[in-house]
Amino acid sequence: MAETLGSLVDKLSIKSIREFYLKQMIASKKSKFTKKQLKEKLLVLETQKKLLIKEVEEFVIEATRRKIILKDEKLKLYNKPQAIGKIGRVNSLSKAIDGLSKKNMELWQLEDQARREDVPLSYIGKTKRKIDVANQQRNDLIDKIDEFFSEKIKKRKKK
Repeated sequence: MAETLGSLVDKLSIKSIREFYLKQMIASKKSKFTKKQLKEKLLVLETQKKLLIKEVEEFVIEATRRKIILKDEKLKLYNKPQAIGKIGRVNSLSKAIDGLSKKNMELWQLEDQARREDVPLSYIGKTKRKIDVANQQRNDLIDKIDEFFSEKIKKRKKK
């Protein structure tokens, strides 16, 4: 898949969530990793995040120069068509980015629930269904980011 602004923002959002949880684990006394291991992971993550931020900035510059793909068509066929596009009212690029960040946090929490070992498998199954819906919404928000960004670039080119 070609990178788009939506896919880059998605990756950055996930890295920010991972950073938040790593910092929580470092501050906590309950972790299966040592503080040293966690701090090493955090350093790697911070480097990855800096590179990704640079990539986002370069993407925006290249987009204004018409040198990159702005939208990537999804070819996923495993979701029910009636589940697609159920992201509510998203009418701006910034709202789409905000919605994507929130959706990634929701997905992170749902994935944590699905990894629980103290609950029956029926609970895990219900949680996995929620993950499917949230993941579709995540993809729809990525598409919205790409759509809004593409519109902004087109308007800029007309000037």
